Amino acid sequence: MKGRFITFEGSEGSGKSTQIGLVDRYLKRKGRKVLFLREPGATRISEQVRRILLDVGSAGMSDECETLLYMAARAQLVREKIIPALREGVVVLCDRFLDSTVAYQGYGNGVDIGWIKELGRFTTGGVTPDLTFFFDIDAKKGLGRIRRPKDRIERRSILYHDRVRTGYRTLARQEPGRIKLIKVDGNKEEIHLVVRKHIDSLLGL
Repeated sequence: MKGRFITFEGSEGSGKSTQIGLVDRYLKRKGRKVLFLREPGATRISEQVRRILLDVGSAGMSDECETLLYMAARAQLVREKIIPALREGVVVLCDRFLDSTVAYQGYGNGVDIGWIKELGRFTTGGVTPDLTFFFDIDAKKGLGRIRRPKDRIERRSILYHDRVRTGYRTLARQEPGRIKLIKVDGNKEEIHLVVRKHIDSLLGL
């Protein structure tokens, strides 16, 4: 794979989507070929799965079904978009990836984490991010930043979202070389400068 794969993770309202947009524009100004994706979604099939997952009308979905749907959307995205782009030398930026399933369905819902990781290897075909940013914010504060109607996952209890945050922090401790924990305690420009230093180091900019 000639390209680089960078993922952006975080709890609700952490600002990760803002930061991935800033990185996308930064790299394009630097003349790099960039593919900006989101999970679940970014392909026709995966977007249909996304609608089911986030629809408040999907109440009653089992934890096992939820986990498998996220994996299914990811499997399509990896084969249809991520692998071809990496082979072409593109920098792939993805808003969420396998770490999200470990944090949300594993730590959040209590689905077996070992099973999630094993299934994840099959789902991703071994594709692993070169660099992952985890934007860390207090769960209650992050949820309070959401100004649109909340989706099915966002409506869950604060205890659930606290578990998700704990999961992310655990992953960051386990893989400090790949996962960079970014405290969400400054404005977006200040946070972007921190992110950019890691991007520059990875890509030799």
